[in-house]
Amino acid sequence: MEYKDIKEIVKDMGESKIDELKIEFPDGTKISMKKNESKTNVVIAQNQEPVVSEVNNTTVEPSNKTSDENYKEIKSPMVGTFYSKSSPTAKPFVKVGDKVRKGDVVCIVEAMKLMNEIESEFDGEIVEICKNDEDMCEYGDCLFKVK
Repeated sequence: MEYKDIKEIVKDMGESKIDELKIEFPDGTKISMKKNESKTNVVIAQNQEPVVSEVNNTTVEPSNKTSDENYKEIKSPMVGTFYSKSSPTAKPFVKVGDKVRKGDVVCIVEAMKLMNEIESEFDGEIVEICKNDEDMCEYGDCLFKVK
């Protein structure tokens, strides 16, 4: 199942009057969602390896889309939840236009309740942030574009 499909199911769930939903696909993927007032809990299990995250009912698309494919990409090394800052009140690690050096922390990916700092693999300038706070990310998803 693709990330965009899961995101669409979560969006539909948030807009519906359904309080709970469980789906099991022939390939073994299982999705279980239960609503409360402010958040929808999503559990996705595939091959007995569950991934749990919380997704807000509102979705904000990234504002800076770049179409040039000549940029280097900082990709997610794992499945998890993207965070641009260390806490809700902290400043983002980086923003568009910031210069980064190899080894600089650019974001956090939460996986299984562990906060994993993601570091830049090269020097450059951030030209696009491809995820919003609390977006789910898959292994290999582009998080940042750097020139």
